[in-house]
Formats: sequence, structure tokens, C-alpha cells
Amino acid sequence: MSDLKIGDKVVMNDRYYIDEANLQKVFTVRSKPFLVCGTEVVLLEGETGGYATDGLTTIKDYVEEANG
Repeated sequence: MSDLKIGDKVVMNDRYYIDEANLQKVFTVRSKPFLVCGTEVVLLEGETGGYATDGLTTIKDYVEEANG
């Protein structure tokens, strides 16, 4: 299971298609990770339905990647 937890700040990575409105948008995780049809997902504030955890990058990791 992912180490994401409630309150974590994340951005959507390029693993899946991202609507332009959500590019580089910061989301707050509002649930513990759970499985839906074998895919681990979390709920995000302001969004309906779950989002796959492998399609999310924590802000800390995102900043580290950007700084090389």
C-alpha cells in the first residue's frame, strides 16, 4: 500500500491523462488508500471519486524532482 495519508499535499503526475485545469494543481488527500477493482486509490479534496495513488506525487517528492 502507498504511504499517502490524510492531509498530504500531492500533484497529479504524468502517469495518466491530466486535464489542463489540474496541471500542477495541488490537492489534499482526504482518505487513507483503499482498493477499487485491484487499483489503490485515495480521495482528493475538491474531486469526486478516487484517484490512483501511482498517479500522484507528493509535493516533497515533486520539489525534489524539480530541483534535480
